[in-house]
Amino acid sequence: MSLSQVSLYQPKSGKLTVQYAPDEYTEITENPPRFTWMPARLDDELYVLQLSTAADFPEKATESFGPLPVNLFTPDRPLAAARYYWRYALLQEGASDRSRLATGWSKVRSFEVPEGIPETPLPGRQERYTRVSAAHPRLWLGEERLAEYRAIIRQDPVTPGWEDFYRCSVLPWTDKPLIEEPRPYPDNKRVAKLWRKMYMDCQEVLYAIRNLSIAGVVLEDADLIEKAKTWLLHAADWNTEGTTSRDYNDEAAFRIAGALAWGYDWLYGELSASERETVRSTLFRRTEQVAFHVIERSKIHHVPYDSHAVRSLSSVLVPCCIALFDEEPKARTWLDYTLEYYSALYTPWGGRDGGWAEGPMYWTTGMAFMTEAMNLVKMFTGIDFYQRPFFQKTGDFPLYVFSPDTIRASFGDMSNLGEPPSLKTGYNIRQFAGITGNPYYQWYFEQVKARDTGTEDRFYNYGWWDFRFDEIMYRLDYPLVEAKEPADLAPLKWFRDVGWVAMHSKMENPDEHVMLLAKSSPYGSISHSHGDQNAFVLHAYGEPLAIESGYYGSFGSTVHMKWRRQTQSKNAILIDGNGQYAGTDKRKNMDAFGSVITAEDRGNYLYTKMDATQAYREEVPYVDRYEREIYFFDSSYFVIVDHIDLYQPGRVDWLFHTLYEMRLKNQSFQVNGEKADMEARFVYCSSGELSLSQDNTFKDVDPQEVESLANHWHFKATTREALGHRIVTLLVPMKTSSPKYVSYFMDDQDHGIHLYFTEDGTTHKVEVPKVYK
Repeated sequence: MSLSQVSLYQPKSGKLTVQYAPDEYTEITENPPRFTWMPARLDDELYVLQLSTAADFPEKATESFGPLPVNLFTPDRPLAAARYYWRYALLQEGASDRSRLATGWSKVRSFEVPEGIPETPLPGRQERYTRVSAAHPRLWLGEERLAEYRAIIRQDPVTPGWEDFYRCSVLPWTDKPLIEEPRPYPDNKRVAKLWRKMYMDCQEVLYAIRNLSIAGVVLEDADLIEKAKTWLLHAADWNTEGTTSRDYNDEAAFRIAGALAWGYDWLYGELSASERETVRSTLFRRTEQVAFHVIERSKIHHVPYDSHAVRSLSSVLVPCCIALFDEEPKARTWLDYTLEYYSALYTPWGGRDGGWAEGPMYWTTGMAFMTEAMNLVKMFTGIDFYQRPFFQKTGDFPLYVFSPDTIRASFGDMSNLGEPPSLKTGYNIRQFAGITGNPYYQWYFEQVKARDTGTEDRFYNYGWWDFRFDEIMYRLDYPLVEAKEPADLAPLKWFRDVGWVAMHSKMENPDEHVMLLAKSSPYGSISHSHGDQNAFVLHAYGEPLAIESGYYGSFGSTVHMKWRRQTQSKNAILIDGNGQYAGTDKRKNMDAFGSVITAEDRGNYLYTKMDATQAYREEVPYVDRYEREIYFFDSSYFVIVDHIDLYQPGRVDWLFHTLYEMRLKNQSFQVNGEKADMEARFVYCSSGELSLSQDNTFKDVDPQEVESLANHWHFKATTREALGHRIVTLLVPMKTSSPKYVSYFMDDQDHGIHLYFTEDGTTHKVEVPKVYK
């Protein structure tokens, strides 16, 4: 038997793995399409891929690509609009000839390339770096642009933001003592407080080295350069296998690697040969640690859902590999891997709609590092990833789900929970304003910057980024865009890629703004997502009413794992006291998914229907169906209809969380805030009257973690036991100074429940099928 007749192993893909794509079910949204497949073996992968306009792959209509060292590929040019067929095979180890097959061909898959979609090819490895320069610096400014920037700064240091950067981000480091290498944890067991100090120390080392190096070289200031060298050589002397290694504290490792990359690159001409070797060898080892984890251990090209590993491509591999490019052979290989991942698989957390399954704060983190990396790649290689559909649309995500006037009104892990969107979210979306010219993004930036004042030194800002450094980069590289209020934006936005639906009225006016956000996500509770499928939050007239309850604490704390991640903290339901799976098993996290069936603007009201049945199946195996419908009538009030069917009788807890103690009466509850109130009423429940209660405790949480924090109020309406439940809830938000009410009545003469809601002479009808179980 010849080697080419050896069967190719083609394992089935799962929810956590890359998929075989594209195929006849794939919607092709960019040209060329991205090819991904499950690895045929764990080590020494080397593939050839064939693409043809005919299913039998005749030689004249077939093109071969390879050798390909990983199970993903982006062609180097767009394809003509047509139907195509593709297959792949393993090559013999070390093969450079595409015909030296080690196996037979894979299953043939087909797809169709439509006309008029964005063209986003990736240059092949042989042509990818034809325009790069071997000179330093390479990060941000090359030789020519450095000279141009010097001239700009000499003429006007204020407009480009240089004066602020120099005064606030450079000068303070000239007389600060060197930061000591972090010490180990007691008994090498992580302690949150010490982890944060270690993390902050390393972030400040990055600020000192990068900012002093750039300022010294731009200004040709010998004193600044000498100070930068002192900091750089000090950090290069730290133990690469010690407390700042990737395996001991990855966040610390990311920052020290980045610090060394910026210092090595910008101070290259100021270092002696021995100093260069010292820094280069340390930088290489730290880069190698991250690359090994990403590629060999985490294997994000096989299983892409590792938040830190994906982020380390941007924060470590891009700057470090550019700094070391062609000085360490592996640096080019790691950079190739990163660029190919960016092109084929990024982002695993969203798609062409621009959503981010982990929520807006992790969008903020991910995009902050990703945009910086893409800017560096673009300047170094000319490759522009911003043309990909995701990056053209992702500014919509914070705009709709993290509006600048809202608090506690989004989903996922959030380190600034209880505060408005962070400054960095604003700076990120400003970056996309510069990329796309979108004036609403610029409006968002200006709103956040005006509102979120005095927070620059807080951990979630200063511990991650230097806004003055952001400013000098942006003002040089991108145009200033004129802002426009989003008064004419569509009031409903469905992020199909992540299963989030936002409903808005008057987003441009915080005093009149009403926002409801709901989700039912295919990502379930994986990573920084929670057990919150079919949940909602509500912010109205300047105040959070239905909130994301609890506090972030630290990842893995009891307030995080036992409360924030769990369904009991959401505006959702429990079935017999049980919610959705939100533990630590990634497979079960992905299995606990939901879906948005539809989301529509129906003229005088907005509507969505969501299905979270699967999300409950791990904890409630007898659930048959759980769907939630949400109506937003006349930009004024909401009607929520819950459909729950079970295979055995059970009780449902309808949950609601707010900042204030509520007034409970009969089948209603009332929230009275400082700026806004809300009247809520259960207008129909198929099993009879609900039992209402509230409390202000965080169940299952270590009291020490929340002892100094404000309590929240948790409402529960419990049904009687039944096989099927239909619950209809009316929510009427209003200004405290402008009371209103919505009247209703019910007609149930046939096989359905017909509910009529009237406000100021306008009536809407909601139909609910009766329960016959």
